[in-house]
Amino acid sequence: MRAKAISIFSALLLSLSLTWTMPAAAEPPYAKWGRLAMQQTMQTYPQAKIVDYLHVGRKTKTPTTSEETFKLLLQEGNRVWALLVHIEFETKTEKVIAIRFEETR
Repeated sequence: MRAKAISIFSALLLSLSLTWTMPAAAEPPYAKWGRLAMQQTMQTYPQAKIVDYLHVGRKTKTPTTSEETFKLLLQEGNRVWALLVHIEFETKTEKVIAIRFEETR
């Protein structure tokens, strides 16, 4: 009897898990810029691995341009260093103006 109850309970849990899904987490507004920062970093530093990632923030550069900044931790062999990636773009159209790399600590 106990095995039958456990079996029914397991089947009920399985059916609930198949039909109930959690809502998808909203993507942060800087996510597309973070992907671009990582893609450009991999092209510029092809031998390095990105081992950590931080969104530093967005700032307004001019009335029509903004800049997203990311800090990536890179590793190539025994060398580990931080890299700031600055992506400047037109705020309204999101057209990329410039991408700058700045090695830092």
